[in-house]
Amino acid sequence: EVEFESKPDDFVIQVGGLQILGSERHESRRIDRQLRGRSGRQGDPGSSQFFISVEDDLMRLFVGDRLANAMDKLGASEGEVITHPMVTRAIETAQKRVESNNFESRKRLLDYDDVMNQQREVIYDRRLFALEGGEDLKGEMWEMIEHNVQSTVDEYLESEHEEEWDLSGLKRRITLDYFTALKGLPDEADEAD
Repeated sequence: EVEFESKPDDFVIQVGGLQILGSERHESRRIDRQLRGRSGRQGDPGSSQFFISVEDDLMRLFVGDRLANAMDKLGASEGEVITHPMVTRAIETAQKRVESNNFESRKRLLDYDDVMNQQREVIYDRRLFALEGGEDLKGEMWEMIEHNVQSTVDEYLESEHEEEWDLSGLKRRITLDYFTALKGLPDEADEAD
């Protein structure tokens, strides 16, 4: 038994320093290292120990049943402490997989962000053009409408054979996009005849 003297820091050092107990391993090795680093600050004594289960999310999702099967073959009983290098490697492999997946997700997110920024710049340029009373605002507007209508027509009438054209789909789309009805195109009821 250690007797408490004057400073709490002295007491902590006398009993072995800060003890970090982890109830599972984090997906990120960096977080695990940060937790370990808390235990021995500035040369003070300390230790860290992690307790994991093959049923933890990290182990279950990224290591699967292989480790549990290997433990069964080794004759490990439930609740037994296992400090085998195979377990350490399995944990590190699982953490590397998670970190790699997370990195790819962040990378994809940045790619999407770049596309969004490009689109935002185009919209801001168009808006500024309109606000400043651009030279031929009406002409540009009609040019954009013509381009969009042509793309829509190409989409619904892409076949060379007239009988394969989706005229009712084109009519619905133009009506929805431009709030106007097209005259001369058959209705769905007419097509059924």
